[in-house]
Amino acid sequence: MRLDLKVGFSCNMRCNFCVQGDKRLCYKDKTTEELTKLIEENYARGIKEIVFTGGEPTVRKDIVRLVWHAKKTGYELIQIQTNGRRFCYMDFCKAIVMAGATEFSPSIHGSCAEIHDVMTQAPGAFGQVVQGIKNLKKLKQRVMTNTVITKQNYKDLPDIARLLVSLDVDQYQFAFVHILGSADKNRDLVVPKKSEIMPYVKKGLDIGINAGKRVMTEAIPYCFMRGYEDYIAERIIPSTRVEDATWTIENYTEFRLNEGKIKNPEKCRDCIYYDICEGPWKEYPEMYGWDEFVPVIKAD
Repeated sequence: MRLDLKVGFSCNMRCNFCVQGDKRLCYKDKTTEELTKLIEENYARGIKEIVFTGGEPTVRKDIVRLVWHAKKTGYELIQIQTNGRRFCYMDFCKAIVMAGATEFSPSIHGSCAEIHDVMTQAPGAFGQVVQGIKNLKKLKQRVMTNTVITKQNYKDLPDIARLLVSLDVDQYQFAFVHILGSADKNRDLVVPKKSEIMPYVKKGLDIGINAGKRVMTEAIPYCFMRGYEDYIAERIIPSTRVEDATWTIENYTEFRLNEGKIKNPEKCRDCIYYDICEGPWKEYPEMYGWDEFVPVIKAD
């Protein structure tokens, strides 16, 4: 079991596809005391893995202390889910590694500043996250990147893959944009059709596969991933408890299946992957319909 701990929604970027949207305006960041209590309470429940996320966890002045507290409490895996900017400072990298962080999941959304910095509305962010990945790899840390697929970057996915292979990341993931928050407000700008992105997704995966890297996709159903079924992240996402703003999601897998995602009862029922496929986030067919979804039948 894993804990996804949202430490607050402050952030030093304003991504035009951010699923958290304006939460930073609605909720105060949790205090150090609130977070240490949650760290201890969830460990007492038997949870041994923790992901610090937000918002952007590294903008907190107490993030190193919080990581140290998680390590002292006994967590075996401590992941930092981040936009990666602050890791351009080697002293910060060393401090958070010494505190006990074991995995780092920076986000990178373009192969160059012209794409990444426009999407994140943060000039200079691309150079910082690239340097951050280099710093973490110099310290022999496990780095697993995430790239959100949007209209602005889907044709760039193969070049992003080449960049990540050259940076020697341990894993990279392409995640289809979730149409909530800022992505919902900017849906005409950021949400592509799944059928249009797939040639670029598969080419981007091939680059990593051929280089011996672990590669994954998220929120792309099986019917689009023929021949690439082994690279669907939902197959391996651990059971996760989410401590959100002022509420808790006890089991994020059940949330995705029962509330977040949807399957078409007429089209999907005949697919051989019906029992294991989660379907798309429910907002996608509300926007584009179901015509792109073609069930995989046994005769195929």
